[in-house]
Amino acid sequence: MKMEDKYVDCYNNMDNAINHRQSNNKMPAMGYTSNLDVLCDFNVDIINDLLEEYMEEELSQMKPAKVINTIEDFIRTVVYFCREGIGGEVDIADTQLIEHIFPTKYGMGGTATQGAMALAAIQCPSLVHLTDDSKAVCDILDSPYIYTISSNGNLIHTNQVSQQAEQEIHFIIQFKKGDNIHLKDESFEIPSSNRIIITKITVNETVPFSKPYFQYIEDNAKQISSNVLSSFNAIKYTDVLMERLNFVKKHIKKYRSNNPSGMVFFEDAHYHSDQVKKLCMETIYAQVDIVCMNEEELDQILKIYDFPINIDEIISCVEGVKFIKKHLKIKKGVIVHTKDYSMYVGDDLQSDIESGLIYGNMLATTKAIFGSYGSKQQIEKTLELPLSEIGVKNRETISNSSYHHEAVIVPTKYIDKPKYTIGLGDSFVAGVQICFI
Repeated sequence: MKMEDKYVDCYNNMDNAINHRQSNNKMPAMGYTSNLDVLCDFNVDIINDLLEEYMEEELSQMKPAKVINTIEDFIRTVVYFCREGIGGEVDIADTQLIEHIFPTKYGMGGTATQGAMALAAIQCPSLVHLTDDSKAVCDILDSPYIYTISSNGNLIHTNQVSQQAEQEIHFIIQFKKGDNIHLKDESFEIPSSNRIIITKITVNETVPFSKPYFQYIEDNAKQISSNVLSSFNAIKYTDVLMERLNFVKKHIKKYRSNNPSGMVFFEDAHYHSDQVKKLCMETIYAQVDIVCMNEEELDQILKIYDFPINIDEIISCVEGVKFIKKHLKIKKGVIVHTKDYSMYVGDDLQSDIESGLIYGNMLATTKAIFGSYGSKQQIEKTLELPLSEIGVKNRETISNSSYHHEAVIVPTKYIDKPKYTIGLGDSFVAGVQICFI
């Protein structure tokens, strides 16, 4: 079957797949952090005006700050990420520094919660773990398809939550491919659309766990089709990280004992510290069935282990993935998601992982087009788009290689200038969960 037809087939089967889950009371559990996103309406003219007002150094020399303490730190950081066309996260000491630079609106932050919203848009239920449980966050998450667990262990919706934790705010700056940044006689064109997350970490610095959430999953494991782990990247202290990871390791063991076919799924992220990232990987990856990441995260991991790859060459990426799977003892395999393709490399699965990749691509592309979590009607629009030429070429390369039996690759439905890149990876992760039954 042609890949275009596989997209249509998955789209036509979406309602059946979701209805089957609902009739069997099954849903994914999405952990672990939530926060309030302040979505900034990026305007390149504002950046250029700030450059003219504050900066003297060359654009090509500007580097990101480790922590943003001044307006100059902020400008250098934005220029660097725009110049490189990459995404990332940077801490800020005081959010008041940037509150009035761009027009803003509120959104949802956190892999788990954004994924839950993407699933809710197609009426697929999920269970979320909250860290920031403020009214602003719970109002955004209020849906008949999004559940959480109360302090006394009951399954509830977020409009029934009483706030226990501190508010956490992230500023999201979405920049656009093709915009020009200039200062005096120097200029550059932004090569790719992407986003910077400016974080003022509060509650998520320690990722406080809700014990009733974990207890509910363990007691009702057969109803939890997949157990998604994420969001350790904000933790800065290794003793806190190890306490959380050791708790999760015990939890996974109980979950697997009560649901041997349940899928344990880890979504990677941008870490503020390679030391924390390495410790996290070497502690938890061996407990996980599938680890999922984008190509920048793939490159970062392999640099930590002195295994350089060319992320623009698909065979090099497959070899890097195989190294990660073997070196970190991942149980099943690794997923890589990019703007041109998504790919699973690893052992055969009971689930149809190709359909999972297609659903992931659909939900992410819809978010990129509309800037919101896509309804089924909006997702249908993605079927009209062409497949990524790079993704198609990569699929052909894999099919003609010795890796064709262990790599499943799906070209994305391609758009050159997405309206948003915010939450695309989270929407992709959500879509993949549909294939785990």
